[in-house]
Amino acid sequence: MSAVSEAPRIALADWRLPVRGEAAVDLAFRHRVPGLQFDLGGPGRGPRLDAPGRPARLARTARSAGVAPLGLAANVLNDIGLTAAEGTLDAGRVRAVLARLLDTAEELGTPLVFVPSFRRSAIDSERALLRTAQVLRAAAGRAHARGLLLASENTLAPKAALRLAEEVASPAFRLLLDTYNPRAAGVDPRALVARAGRLLADQVHVKDGPDAGGGTPLLGDGDGDVTGTLEALAEHAVPVRALVLENDHRGGDPDRLAADLGRLRALTERAYGRRTDYAGTAGTWPS
Repeated sequence: MSAVSEAPRIALADWRLPVRGEAAVDLAFRHRVPGLQFDLGGPGRGPRLDAPGRPARLARTARSAGVAPLGLAANVLNDIGLTAAEGTLDAGRVRAVLARLLDTAEELGTPLVFVPSFRRSAIDSERALLRTAQVLRAAAGRAHARGLLLASENTLAPKAALRLAEEVASPAFRLLLDTYNPRAAGVDPRALVARAGRLLADQVHVKDGPDAGGGTPLLGDGDGDVTGTLEALAEHAVPVRALVLENDHRGGDPDRLAADLGRLRALTERAYGRRTDYAGTAGTWPS
C-alpha cells in the first residue's frame, strides 16, 4: 500500500479527444471525469483557446459542470522549436506563444502550464538543453509572479532532467512525467520517479504503447509498463493530484474511452491500495 495519503484523481487531455474546449468539458462530465487539461491551440493544433472571451466562457462551463481546468499545454511549440536561436523569427514566435500561454492560464484558472520538448523542440544536444533552460527560466519567472507552475515535458534521462531543473533554477519549475514517452526514447520512467520525484508536477500523463503485434491495445495491455510507473509513484510517495489519460481517443469511440478510463481507475486503485474518488462535483477537487 502506498504511503501517499490520497489516491490521485482521473483526468483527460482535450487534444486526445474527438472534441475540444467546452465540448470536451461535456464529454468529461458524461464520463464522470472531474478534471481536464487543455491545449492552447494554433496553426495545425485546433482553434485558439485564447480567442477573445473564450477562456472566460470555458471557465464558466467547466465550473458549472464540476470539471476542473487543471493544466494548459502549448503543443504548437513542437512545430516552432523551443530551441530556436535568440534573435531569430522562431525565437520571437516562441516568446509570443509563452506569453499567450500564461495569459490564458491565468484567465482560465489552471494552476499548471506546460511546454513540450518534442519534434522541433527536442532536447537532443547540450546546446538544445541550455537554450531550453534559458527560455524556460524566463517563462518560469513570469509564471511564478502569477502564482502558476511551469513544467517541461521531455524524454530526458534522470541525470539530464535534473540538470535542466538546475539550469532553470526556479521554484515554479517542474518536470511533467509521461508514462510512455520516456520509455519510447529508451528511458525508464520508474528511474525518473526515483531520481526526480521531488521535481515532478502533480499531474502525470498516462498512456500506453503498442502490443506485441504492433496494435493499439487498451491501457495496461501495451508495452508501456503503466502499472510499474504508477506503482513507482505510489512507492516513492510522489504527491500526484491527477493522472491524465493521454491514450489517443480522437477517433470518437465512446466505448473505448470508457474502457480506458475503467482501466486507469483500476490500475490506480491497484497502485495506491485504495479506491479512486472519480465522481467529481463542482468545488470538490482538492487544492
